[in-house]
Amino acid sequence: MPVSSPRAAFWRGLTAALPFLIVLGPFGLLFGVVGTEAGLDVGQVMGFTVLVIAGASQFTALQLMHDNAPTLIVIASALAVNLRMAMYSASFVPHLGAAPIWQRALIAYMTVDQTYALANGEYEAAPKQTTAEKVAFFFGTAAPTIPVWIGASALGIVVGEAIPPALGLDFAVPITFIALIAPALRTLAHVAAALTSIVMAIALSFLPWNLWLLAAGLAAMIVGAEVERRMEARR
Repeated sequence: MPVSSPRAAFWRGLTAALPFLIVLGPFGLLFGVVGTEAGLDVGQVMGFTVLVIAGASQFTALQLMHDNAPTLIVIASALAVNLRMAMYSASFVPHLGAAPIWQRALIAYMTVDQTYALANGEYEAAPKQTTAEKVAFFFGTAAPTIPVWIGASALGIVVGEAIPPALGLDFAVPITFIALIAPALRTLAHVAAALTSIVMAIALSFLPWNLWLLAAGLAAMIVGAEVERRMEARR
């Protein structure tokens, strides 16, 4: 991929993000609906959306709150789901570490699964781009993604009761993560971690308060890291 200007990189990122809106809109709409049905008011739902800005952990925390799980379990589960953001940030350092701190702060806030997947793919495909171009591409991916997520959640609050159950908005959740995860399974370590999480989640599904989620995530990270270590040792 040829090196381009920051302006061109921005528009390339924005264009790449547009297909995700097909499922991101219903995903955000669903959270607005579920949040109000769970008894949260408008400020609480929007606070969740704007401050946490991570759909998977938001749904996890909301479900646990609905089940009257202890506060510590709610917080720990939401943090466990969001641990992937720390790994996302670490992988961005070689590409965006030289950016001004205000840009890095915005990137940290707007790093979600969709923006990370697109930006990381771009950086791997064209690693010789300048920092300015890489930053511009990231902001391009975030330009439609973040407003649509927040706006869809707000819309879900307003029109939630008018949406017929038959519409099945919950389809957006699995489709979103399949679209993100499937292309990322490029190495044996990735596949091993994914399979471990599936097996552990099924095997421990009897645990209360979604504790299987914590165990499955931890086991997947351990297995993935160990497979990666052994592959590096063989090289």
